[in-house]
Amino acid sequence: MTTRFFLAALFGVLCGLARAEPVEVCYDYGCSRKAPATFSAEDLAELAALLKRGEDAAGERALIGRAIGRMYAIAATQTPIWRDRGRNTLDERDLEGAMDCIDHAANSTAFLAILERAGLLRFHRVAEPALRFAFLFLGEHWSATIGERDSAERFAVDSWFFDPGTPATVVPLAAWKAGFDPASASAAAQ
Repeated sequence: MTTRFFLAALFGVLCGLARAEPVEVCYDYGCSRKAPATFSAEDLAELAALLKRGEDAAGERALIGRAIGRMYAIAATQTPIWRDRGRNTLDERDLEGAMDCIDHAANSTAFLAILERAGLLRFHRVAEPALRFAFLFLGEHWSATIGERDSAERFAVDSWFFDPGTPATVVPLAAWKAGFDPASASAAAQ
């Protein structure tokens, strides 16, 4: 993407020329229910201001995690996903709005597509969701993914680990497929 194109997209968002972006938000495990949410032109301007600070692909990935967290916070004000808790806790299964990894992968992919359509992803493109199998998750686990434009390396963008509004984890897809868990990574770093 050229600098000119990015600046034009950013200008449009900041000046209110961008239109609101509707999205269907999945919840209640396995995308069994959906509710509409809308990201206003002001929301998109806030996300543009955040993402424009990424000076390279690594910086953009860190900001993408924050942007996805912000998008969940916005969607949670319009849908029942505010009840969701990180991971799949037993006490949330009967609450309307709880999300499993399938819901998170679908929602995060939709959120990333909004950012891409708005011209806010300079170093990455939205890719297909990814699947991994691990005993830790009692079977399969899904995540949204992005691909770096210059290297084609893919990264998991996984929001399932956290409550809505918390930045998503963005890690190399190979590490995620090998069982990456931010709780284990935090414990190992200490």
